[in-house]
Amino acid sequence: QVRLVESGGGLVQAGGSLRLSCVASGRPFGSYAVGWFRQAPGKEREFVAAITWNGGTTWYEDSVKGRFTISRDNAKNTANLQMTTLNSDDTAVYYCAADRLRSGPTAKYDLWGPGTQVTVSS
Repeated sequence: QVRLVESGGGLVQAGGSLRLSCVASGRPFGSYAVGWFRQAPGKEREFVAAITWNGGTTWYEDSVKGRFTISRDNAKNTANLQMTTLNSDDTAVYYCAADRLRSGPTAKYDLWGPGTQVTVSS
């Protein structure tokens, strides 16, 4: 199966930007839809963004619309999440996930990376 590893997290001031990457290995990546999720301390995991296998359709959670952009480069086996205008509510562990059959916020997503921490300071 595909293995996913996130990178690009770190500490950033409010109003700043970060670019997260998800690198896939083990199988061709182009057949999988990708989603980004996050989980803040003491809170449930929530959907952030998703993209179809060929990048033709994207979905965003309302709170990140206009600030975050999901993209992918199948030739490099990567999916990215460009995050701008970050605020304290964006502090969380961010995970990428993949689904071979479905796409969007309600896909099965049973393939997950280990996560990368994003911390937004005042």
